[in-house]
Amino acid sequence: MKRVFPLLGGLTAVLLSYALYQALVVAPTDQLQGDVYRIIYYHVPSAWTAFVLFFVNFVASIVYLIRRSAKADMIALVTAEVGVVFCTVVLVTGPIWARPVWGIWWAPGDIRLTSTLVLWLIYVSYLVLRRFSSSAQTQLLAAALAVFGALDVPLVYFSIWFFRTQHPPPVIGGGGSMDPRMLHVLVISWMAFLCFAFLVCWSRFRLELLHREIEEAHAMESLVGSGVAAKASLPLGRSSR
Repeated sequence: MKRVFPLLGGLTAVLLSYALYQALVVAPTDQLQGDVYRIIYYHVPSAWTAFVLFFVNFVASIVYLIRRSAKADMIALVTAEVGVVFCTVVLVTGPIWARPVWGIWWAPGDIRLTSTLVLWLIYVSYLVLRRFSSSAQTQLLAAALAVFGALDVPLVYFSIWFFRTQHPPPVIGGGGSMDPRMLHVLVISWMAFLCFAFLVCWSRFRLELLHREIEEAHAMESLVGSGVAAKASLPLGRSSR
């Protein structure tokens, strides 16, 4: 595994660089928005990647609720952390794109914007719960919160199908249109982001596994030390006559 990771890291770096070149140079300029639209190649793939990570978090949380699997719990934690990062990128790049196109940074009441912000807040709350709660039920409560949070993902994705928003109609499978060259670059960018997210999750999972092994070793040392101390504090038995 140690040899595979650097190889995948190198391939991911090449893919990210290629996606950047495609987005800035190869992809045609949008006739209405100009070059500012090119932020789509980071905004949309970040959203799709966050959705994938939150879905994995959802599945892992259900597995933990059913089997109390420590591995599933770690996967849920890791994917939530990385998913929040990508969701943050979505919330940052969205207003940057909206300002020159819509004339505003944020559209209050827009269902897609609001539901995305709520999604981000739910998973930030999940991470805060995991980080600062010391209850024995923390993992169980976090898993339940993750299952609840995953329900917001379909709302974010399908909101422009059923509600009137500032966002244009979906360009993929929803009646919109996109230049095939733009769609090609968009898919390349998404693949690059998925590879990068996988590497980060892999690294974070290994770190979390090591952290838990160290905590378990410390706990065992404490138990052994407590047992030795307890035996040493016992009074010596009297010899029989």
